[in-house]
Amino acid sequence: MAVVLICGGTGLIGRRLCELLAEKKHEVIVLTRSIKKQRNGSHSFALWNPDEGVIDLAALAKADYIINLAGAGIADKRWTEKRKKIIIGSRVKTGQLIVKALQENPNKVRAVINASAMGWYGDDSRLKDNETAFTEEMSADTGFLGKACAAWEASIDPVTQSGKRLVKIRVGLVLARTGGALKEFMKPVRLGFAAVLGNGRQMQSWIHIDDVCRIFIYAMENERISGVYNGVAPLPVDHKTLVLELAKQMKGSFFVTMHVPSFVLSWMLGEMSAALLQSLTASSGKIRKEGFQFLFPSIQPAVKDLLSEK
Repeated sequence: MAVVLICGGTGLIGRRLCELLAEKKHEVIVLTRSIKKQRNGSHSFALWNPDEGVIDLAALAKADYIINLAGAGIADKRWTEKRKKIIIGSRVKTGQLIVKALQENPNKVRAVINASAMGWYGDDSRLKDNETAFTEEMSADTGFLGKACAAWEASIDPVTQSGKRLVKIRVGLVLARTGGALKEFMKPVRLGFAAVLGNGRQMQSWIHIDDVCRIFIYAMENERISGVYNGVAPLPVDHKTLVLELAKQMKGSFFVTMHVPSFVLSWMLGEMSAALLQSLTASSGKIRKEGFQFLFPSIQPAVKDLLSEK
């Protein structure tokens, strides 16, 4: 059993990750800004505040591993210039705090597993003629999300100077029943509409919530793993296929397919709409070569599992 310190443990991935770690008998400590608001029997909480450079040193001293998922939600609000600064700043401050804490305080942390995102790559238009999918060695895109991911990853890189193993997981579109994109896709389907964004041909590198959590745990438990890995399922699908599969499993044949035009999304969401409409195909080959086996490599069983009563 190891002691795992989780930054961002109250978000979509973090909540499920805590459950799976507890099932494997690991001790989990979640860093939070307010312990008073947190209640959970499967793990404990400790205080931190990246804005003020504060972290519970007793929790840090106990930790064998740190998993960092923290950062302001990408899709929570419209991308104003102020919001962009918050999105990047929340991630950079977290990375810098972890680095500083490990450098300046006694600890026995063996590895840091840090989240990143598919936004690193940008759109499939960046792929060259002989390339079919983005792989981990490819450079960051120059758009907002690419710059955000590059700053995010750079902020945590100095932990290697303290002799810590560092793994960075670039997470794809996470499908979970309790939140995120799938929950939003389900809303119109419940009313009988399969709402396809844009032309629906944009590729989406998705991953089941359980598989992405298992990748973080696999990276933590296997010392040979270091560097960058894509956290995506082996079989990406275009957006229309994803939405129609969801509609079929929820409604059978009793739904109407409708397209939400790109200009409507642009009017509603501004610059953020580009992230929904871009096509992004990423490879999971590197993590599979390390021996990781996906529970849900294809979209049909993944959606079926997420819609089932558990």
